[in-house]
Amino acid sequence: MKFDVAETLRRFRVDSGKNFRLAKHDPADLAGTGLEKATAAESLARGVARLSALQEKLYAQDRWSVLCIFQAMDAAGKDSAIKHVFSGVNPQGCQVTAFKQPGPVELDHDFLWRHWEHLPARGQIGIHNRSWYEEVLVARIHPRILAAQKLPPRVVTKDIWAERLEDIACHERYLSRQGIVVLKFFLHLSQDEQRERFLARIEDPEKNWKYSASDVAERRHWKDYMAAYEEAIRRTAAPHAPWYVVPADRKWFTRLVVVAAITEALEALDLHYPVPSEADRAALAEAKAALEAS
Repeated sequence: MKFDVAETLRRFRVDSGKNFRLAKHDPADLAGTGLEKATAAESLARGVARLSALQEKLYAQDRWSVLCIFQAMDAAGKDSAIKHVFSGVNPQGCQVTAFKQPGPVELDHDFLWRHWEHLPARGQIGIHNRSWYEEVLVARIHPRILAAQKLPPRVVTKDIWAERLEDIACHERYLSRQGIVVLKFFLHLSQDEQRERFLARIEDPEKNWKYSASDVAERRHWKDYMAAYEEAIRRTAAPHAPWYVVPADRKWFTRLVVVAAITEALEALDLHYPVPSEADRAALAEAKAALEAS
């Protein structure tokens, strides 16, 4: 069955939080495509090639930039999705930043501060592996993280999470007004599939390095995380900064959806190579003549 890109993306795209419920999204959903892993590689290769061609125009035009945010529970496949989807992109026009636990200098600033310097320049694609959303997810689940941020007590109220989500929504609107296309991907993994992937990391010596004791500990907070993700998506989904709730139980399908979403967004920008001016053409003709005569 043919992979209907537009129809599939409509199924997973969330650009309005009204009535959004995470429970309505199935982590194993294939959007009725009938696709199978054995035949998906060809579709992915076409998507990667198309993304590469569009990224070259994005870089040459030097007007727009794209910010791709990846959020997920552990073992959902963020790293592998980034690796496969962007495998054909010119490294000169792409930057990946993985945000870890903030250090002392970062904790002495506001929660958005450390993200500013990693925003993509014009003509670039920026990839954030985790992002400012950690400040309304893990920081919300674990009070000790919020306590370490040394905020004045009077600003730590019962409304802090709603306020942070409002700040994030405003920040993303500002970025969109500066020509930064914001695309947010929540790789939606089921708890059962996460368990199987953790077991595989433990049982396969070559995957042991991927396992962390904190992985299992965080599973105890699964319901809290799902509630936090649902509220984050509901409060920050917008046409200029959509979320894609991407089924993540099958990594090969996750990659197809991600590459399709990015290429669709780039195609909407009317990207093209710069058109030489009359003066540029004259200079090119002069240079050609000089080279041919040498």
